[in-house]
Amino acid sequence: MSQVLEQSIQINATATVVERCLSDLTLMHRWLNPVLRCEPVGEAWSTDVGSQSRFIIQIPLLKPTLNSLVVERQPGLVVWEFQGFFQGRDRWECQPTEKGTLLLNRFEYDIPNPLVSWGFNTFAASWTKEDMQAQLRRLKRVAEEQQN
Repeated sequence: MSQVLEQSIQINATATVVERCLSDLTLMHRWLNPVLRCEPVGEAWSTDVGSQSRFIIQIPLLKPTLNSLVVERQPGLVVWEFQGFFQGRDRWECQPTEKGTLLLNRFEYDIPNPLVSWGFNTFAASWTKEDMQAQLRRLKRVAEEQQN
């Protein structure tokens, strides 16, 4: 059964600037959770459809990894599909507004292993939701710095 975490934030920057924060790996590492590292699979980072990357949680010894694939890409939209201890999609959508951009993040996932699912729901689900909110606030700061 899929679970969904959905968040949004108003950013005082153009959709183009906000999108650059999603597609530029250097900018992305400025707002991602510091324990999360993203790296391309292959030579170059890209958010084009078919591009692959891995997101690695920097937990000593374990380093759980999500392998991701860009499955949908349009101006203002990037959707990563991932496999690993989670299976699902992470959708980032920039919607231009009068004052800048409304950024929507929809994290839809399933955890096939019942033990991992129980552990996540018991110990990490609320932390993950809070972390998503913190990431959006950091992304807002980075985008608004780029806008100025």
